[in-house]
Amino acid sequence: MIEKDVAISTKHGYMPTFVVRPSGEGPYPAVIFYMDAPGIREELRNMARRIARQGYYCILPDIYYRLGSLRFDTHRRNAEMSVVIRTVRDSIDNAKIMDDTAAMFGFLDGQEDVKPGPAGCVGYCMSGQFVVAAAAHFPDRIAGAASFYGMRIVTDKDDSPHLVLDRVKAELYLAFAEVDPVVPDEILPVLKASLEKAGTAHVMERFAGTHHGFCFIEREVYDRVAAEQAWTKTFDLFSRTLASNV
Repeated sequence: MIEKDVAISTKHGYMPTFVVRPSGEGPYPAVIFYMDAPGIREELRNMARRIARQGYYCILPDIYYRLGSLRFDTHRRNAEMSVVIRTVRDSIDNAKIMDDTAAMFGFLDGQEDVKPGPAGCVGYCMSGQFVVAAAAHFPDRIAGAASFYGMRIVTDKDDSPHLVLDRVKAELYLAFAEVDPVVPDEILPVLKASLEKAGTAHVMERFAGTHHGFCFIEREVYDRVAAEQAWTKTFDLFSRTLASNV
């Protein structure tokens, strides 16, 4: 594996980004990994490495960069830390992340070891909204997009991602936990109806017995069986929609 840290130039500044790809000659299809609310940490880098091992050029941007370099020791998470995480989470929105995503594609287009053509994206928790918004805003670039227990895909705001599903050309995989205080039960029927009305190619499912965060190995709610199923379905999605060299 080849990995490095780069600074992607955006119109808001320089965005630190972890980059990892297989050690072969390539080129490799790109996958954007949008972080969850606790931000950049080794757990996410390991997940990016797992994506790269399947034959992809994976980038993991620090989308909190506008506020400086924020790192949270999630093993020591308490009520006070949670307040800070929620505050920084709420400092970003779809418009800002779409600006950042445009910059990411500018970076990717300049890398000779990135394969031109379809790209994928994946996101967890707060980034569910960004995954769906990116698929809608970059329909000619993103071919496969996966969201796990994604927040704010359906909201009452004008920028709600579910309102632009008719622009999506990608295949979506949307997975949810059975117990999730930040994704209300009433959201899912609205999302399902919106997907079907828009004719968006998708698979949407709920993992029985799971809690929000079940994909993260360092969480108490980690569910190995469900997490491995999630990985399998993500890689199946990318295999169908992207052209890996591995």
